[in-house]
Amino acid sequence: MWIYEKKLQYPVRVGKCDVRMAKFLMEQYGGADGELAAALRYLNQRYTIPDKVIGLLTDIGTEEFAHLEMIATMVYKQTDA
Repeated sequence: MWIYEKKLQYPVRVGKCDVRMAKFLMEQYGGADGELAAALRYLNQRYTIPDKVIGLLTDIGTEEFAHLEMIATMVYKQTDA
């Protein structure tokens, strides 16, 4: 079970809007090697491994979702006019 706190793991500060940087961040968000793909890989691998490791992969997958929140915030701040 997770306890969700409505705050980012680390503060996100963006000095100015930069749409070009937002495009790079979107690749990190949902690209083939991005945070979403990593989170899903970790959470899906839980079903094929011994019980001792399931909790660890759940924790790592959850951490990847925290990264998604930070990247989404960065994209929003990069494109907020």
